[in-house]
Amino acid sequence: MRLNNPPVNTLSLEFLTELVISLEKLENDKSFRGVILTSDRPGVFSSGLDLTEMCGRSPAHYAEYWKAVQELWLRFYQCSLVLVAAINGACPAGGCLMALTSDHRVLADNPKYSIGLNETLLGIVAPFWFKDTLVNTIGHRAAERALQLGLLFPPAQALQVGIVDQVVPEEQVQSVALSAIAQWMAIPDHARQLTKAMMRKATASRLITHREDDVQNFVSFISRDSIQKSLQLYLERLKQKKG
Repeated sequence: MRLNNPPVNTLSLEFLTELVISLEKLENDKSFRGVILTSDRPGVFSSGLDLTEMCGRSPAHYAEYWKAVQELWLRFYQCSLVLVAAINGACPAGGCLMALTSDHRVLADNPKYSIGLNETLLGIVAPFWFKDTLVNTIGHRAAERALQLGLLFPPAQALQVGIVDQVVPEEQVQSVALSAIAQWMAIPDHARQLTKAMMRKATASRLITHREDDVQNFVSFISRDSIQKSLQLYLERLKQKKG
């Protein structure tokens, strides 16, 4: 599955919906057993959530957008297929969240390709299920530090902290991802799927149980004047950079 939403695979409402539908189709087709998730955009895996969906819109739009983000995470995190992320570009914030849902992560060894949940740098807070996913991957203390500081880990540090499983030369990312998926698919599907569901059930159930509260918390937080102002400033700075 190649991510291709120019210029930087931003997770817009439309793109989130397309990703969920695509994964659903693959899951429903019993001839598929695994998916390699990678990017078709040079230099970026996914830049994360679309800030334009979270800025200057109505509360109803914020709610619709957040439900789509939840749905993406729930679908990918609970996917019965083997999911391998071949991370061939920068992977901040929502891009990192999507990569964290996979069973195995391979990162290209390029100092520009950092990965992490850097929400605090934008003045926003990663919700509890982002936090849970990171804690499950790198442990509580490392996650606490990474989330508060909004850390983006370059490849060597990403491997050291355990946010990725392998760091390889850029030209080898796809072939290594293929080798990794072969290793996972060597296990009988039913045993692997039941084990995956067992390991991930508590984390997924926590969001499923509090899904509506999480939407309301997001809408209330993102609608604050101070948050809207900081998002507007950030978007303006991005426009100036491009200009």
